[in-house]
Amino acid sequence: MIGFRTASKDRAGSRVRRLAAAAMVLPLAVGALMAAGAGASAAGPGSGPTAVVSLGDSYISGEAGRWKGNSLTNSGSRNGTDRGWVSGSTYDPGKVYGTTAGGCHRSDSAEVRSAGPIADVAVNLACSGATSENVFRASNGGVAFKGEAPQADQLAAVAASHDVKVIALSVGGNDLGFADIIKDCAYDFIIWNSYCHDDQQYGVDQKIDAVMGAVGKSVDEIRAVMRGAGYADSSYRIVLQSYPSPIPRGAENRYTQSDWSRLNTGGCPFWNRDSDWARDSLVPQIANRIKGVAAAKGVQFLDLRDMLQGREVCAKASKHVTSSAPASAKTSEWARWIDNNESQGLVQESMHPNHFGQLAAGRCLALVVAQPAGSGFSCKNTAGADQSGMYLTPAP
Repeated sequence: MIGFRTASKDRAGSRVRRLAAAAMVLPLAVGALMAAGAGASAAGPGSGPTAVVSLGDSYISGEAGRWKGNSLTNSGSRNGTDRGWVSGSTYDPGKVYGTTAGGCHRSDSAEVRSAGPIADVAVNLACSGATSENVFRASNGGVAFKGEAPQADQLAAVAASHDVKVIALSVGGNDLGFADIIKDCAYDFIIWNSYCHDDQQYGVDQKIDAVMGAVGKSVDEIRAVMRGAGYADSSYRIVLQSYPSPIPRGAENRYTQSDWSRLNTGGCPFWNRDSDWARDSLVPQIANRIKGVAAAKGVQFLDLRDMLQGREVCAKASKHVTSSAPASAKTSEWARWIDNNESQGLVQESMHPNHFGQLAAGRCLALVVAQPAGSGFSCKNTAGADQSGMYLTPAP
């Protein structure tokens, strides 16, 4: 069972402290070649294999790609949800994350890997936990992360060996402190019996201007690298994307807030009012500001605020995987629950799009790349369908 299922009120404090200690790298990260193809000879704009590249944090790196829905069964394949299962009680996260297991968590189903044939090669430079300064060039304030050079500097090598056509960027969530927001809101449900949205909104408002400035600088850094490699701005596109909400509105949660089912069973320990704030205020606020950055920088905007609608952790329209309800992109949750006991994988996977969610994000990227480069769209799912049901509407 997940760590929450047997949690009682008096035990909740120690469990949540563990959650805090693990620092729930909630939103965001990833990084490294996700497909073969980097040749020894020089290529660059107009020559060599075409490439789609992802930069940024965990929401695009592939964090939580190990999981196909959520199951309370804590043995074997966890009812088929654990893609890292080998046999018996043996698990190998490297089956999903490769050499980045326990670090950047670049999964085999990450967005650029799931987008299909939009380029010859998919290159994932994003890293779980990355902030904007991990994207900037070292020469302009960039900072190495998890043993890797800043992502813009890594991009320079890819731009020289490939004909880069698309660069997908997801960044800003870690700058804003997504992990701390989720942690504090969980604390307020489990320990303090109070709401988090008022204090958290104040904190977001104090930070968001500087964060959006850093997101804009990330775009500038990418442009500088590409120009330095001989690319004209019109020869490739940058897709700047927002974040989906991993939790539903209070009225759309299948567990009551009046007992411990959201904690012990669902893995979504949040009050209705805080859930509504996250879904209808925080996520849209961030999306709208990122849209403004995209417009100011002349790049394409991909709005993912509604991507997980009805597929969130604890959503009424989805359900747990059981022996009688197999893992399915049509019925299972598309985001990873909070497992603060780490009885199934690492806590840093919590509240990220899982394998099914990443397939959906890949489909969204493919759809938006098929549109004019200067356009902006929102990507949504079709109730009861898998990732093939993703569709675009004009960005709000």
